[in-house]
Amino acid sequence: MDTTQYLDVFIDESSEHLEVLYKKLLDLEKKPTEKVIIDEIFRAAHTLKGMSATMGYQDIANLTHKLENIFDGIRYDQIVVNAEMIDTLFESVDHLNAMVEEIANGGDGKRDVRSITAKLEDIESGEDSPKEIVDKKSVQEPRGSLQTIEQLDDFELSILNESVERGFSNYEITVALREDCLLKGARVFMVFEVLEKLGEVIRSEPSVSELEEENFDFSFSLILVSESSQSEIEEKILKVSEIDHVSINHFSVDAFKEEMKKEELTPEKEQESKKPNKEKQVSNSNGSPSKTIRVNIDRLDVLMNLFEELVIDRGRLEQIADDLKHQDLQETVERMSRVSGDLQNIILTMRMVPIDHVFSRFPRMIRNLARDLQKNIELEIIGADTELDRTVIDEIGDPLVHLLRNAIDHGIESPEERVKKGKPEQGTIKLEAYHSGNHVFIEIRDDGAGINKDKVLAKALDNGIISETESETLTDQQIYELIMASGFSTADQISDISGRGVGLDVVKNTIESLGGNISINSNVNEGSVFSIQLPLTLSIISVLLVELENEKYAIPLSSIIETSIIHKDQILSAHNKSVIDFRGKVVPLAYLKDIFAVSNKNDSSSDYVSVVIVKKGNKLAGLVVDSFIGQQEVVLKSLGNYLTNAFAISGATILGDGEVSLIIDSNALVK
Repeated sequence: MDTTQYLDVFIDESSEHLEVLYKKLLDLEKKPTEKVIIDEIFRAAHTLKGMSATMGYQDIANLTHKLENIFDGIRYDQIVVNAEMIDTLFESVDHLNAMVEEIANGGDGKRDVRSITAKLEDIESGEDSPKEIVDKKSVQEPRGSLQTIEQLDDFELSILNESVERGFSNYEITVALREDCLLKGARVFMVFEVLEKLGEVIRSEPSVSELEEENFDFSFSLILVSESSQSEIEEKILKVSEIDHVSINHFSVDAFKEEMKKEELTPEKEQESKKPNKEKQVSNSNGSPSKTIRVNIDRLDVLMNLFEELVIDRGRLEQIADDLKHQDLQETVERMSRVSGDLQNIILTMRMVPIDHVFSRFPRMIRNLARDLQKNIELEIIGADTELDRTVIDEIGDPLVHLLRNAIDHGIESPEERVKKGKPEQGTIKLEAYHSGNHVFIEIRDDGAGINKDKVLAKALDNGIISETESETLTDQQIYELIMASGFSTADQISDISGRGVGLDVVKNTIESLGGNISINSNVNEGSVFSIQLPLTLSIISVLLVELENEKYAIPLSSIIETSIIHKDQILSAHNKSVIDFRGKVVPLAYLKDIFAVSNKNDSSSDYVSVVIVKKGNKLAGLVVDSFIGQQEVVLKSLGNYLTNAFAISGATILGDGEVSLIIDSNALVK
């Protein structure tokens, strides 16, 4: 069978199952006896085993089969979970992840896993309790009997009654598959194929959809109406390979109804009788046609690029309609703008991905790093379902890793230090994401040692990052943000701030390249908060168009606080810089004509200047322009590889009249 057409689906689904294994192993370490967690791990491992065996990746199938045996032993209390075992299980999942990644990169997925397989076999053999392992089969044998038909509706009962009247036999059949069965779904299909030649299947437990998706252990039951004898049915079923045993009994409708009446009369049973109904509803919902499809991200990128062109043409049409003052044309363009706006929202929503795709890898990283540093750390994740554009998701992972490593290594103290300070032995790192307006905020908060601002300031002075004069005017937050300055280094290993700044300048640059910003707040011995602000999407943004001489520039609305026209008499001077008093705050002015070297052809003698107040974190700046044009939605286009270092310019856009407008990076101008 040619399986190449299923390769992308295999890689996607394998990655999802591995993600489940990573998450649930962390949960299992905290709750080693929680049956729900164990069952979820077992299902993920079993499904991965079946998929890899079908695709011909035998090394993955064999290793997953060993894992499955371990979880099976844990399920039936034959294997006791401990920290060393969890380490081995994580190592196994790492091997599986590496093999799947190799397949995704065009490899064959083969890997030498003999050492990890040997470790798993040692766990499975249960050297501390060999007797239980020997008795494993006897413990699992009755599983077939647990799967019985507990619910039949009136229509099904009437069919069974009528079949008896016509001389047919009703059978309740329980089929138990072998434990080493790789393709449970295929075996179920073959059993049903055999039975449908012998009669008619009235009901199965679990449901047919659950059986197809392999959402069952190793046994299933069904009601069959047939003219064949028990021995003939059993013989036919057992011809299907990987069947362990078959149990066939005559099904009596009267006896079933009598049993149902007894359960209804018993108060204790009443609650239990409701459970199958609940399960049935769940299975029905699972069995309904899926309302989601997998779409290759490249197709979404093409769709987005086409829509960006549509946005440019929409702007052109709006310009033409405005110039011609034609009522019908203006009404049509307005309607088109509304429809294209709705279309834009749908396309942007399609590109949104839950930030959990990034967050999900952190618990494991923190567990390993905390063990290496002999620290006791709890990670609390809030808002993992917050959605971000895929392009932002792709870039934000590494900066968050840097910040979390800093929080673990330099923020959270050792258990001994924390006890001395009167803190709980276990440190806490809180990772939170939430929406606010057109932005997503990500906060990394720890209850560790905090940042010693005096030591940071002293180190920044020693390294020549700031002057003595500048140090006197810095706020606490500006001092904390010095640890992200390029060239900031703390070689003094004894210091509380040892290591802070290493890699943090890269973090800052990456976040700002995404149109976001990062701020830091801290209190000594109470902890630190790193707050990241990111735009929801990077491709289509709202801007304020401004004019410098005859050139048009765009400033992203997300960074604008206010626009203002002020009298030149309100401009003051401080430290040889032009500033204004804006609502009680001293705000420095940046003259865009000087920054972008725009020739001053029309030297206006006006007594007023137009100012755009922009914000970056808690810092404000006033951008001086010639005039305001208005708000517009534009498509952000890259300047290309040759212009990557253009100061304070984040990209360009094509306006409705065909002109190219540069988009100002206000973050670079706020100092």
